[in-house]
Amino acid sequence: MSTKSLISIIDDDEGMREAIGGLMRSLGFAVATFPSAADFLACSNFPETSCLIADVQMSGMTGIELYRQLRGSGFSIPTILITAYPNDSDRARILADGVICYLSKPFDEGALLRCISAALKRVDPAEGHA
Repeated sequence: MSTKSLISIIDDDEGMREAIGGLMRSLGFAVATFPSAADFLACSNFPETSCLIADVQMSGMTGIELYRQLRGSGFSIPTILITAYPNDSDRARILADGVICYLSKPFDEGALLRCISAALKRVDPAEGHA
């Protein structure tokens, strides 16, 4: 098992995906990026993800739908949702469902790092993801 935490980033905006990925790599994290939720789910090592950062508004499956599907399938991957279209009722509902953070684009790098820190503290190696 790798000693580096794997951060998986799903965003259909390539620029955003690469910017977050570059920041995470510069901080020493292992990074996997995906243009869609379907691509993430098709990756055989997605359960190794220590923290998931997903865009809310994506074609196909949204970030919220992905989070709920993962939870329903028994995967407890700490998740941060990001959105260019914040909605207070979605925020309240999804945070109550267990999402670590719900950030509005553009977000402050410090806010994202605080969310990553909170997500990684939530990972219990003895518990696993499934």
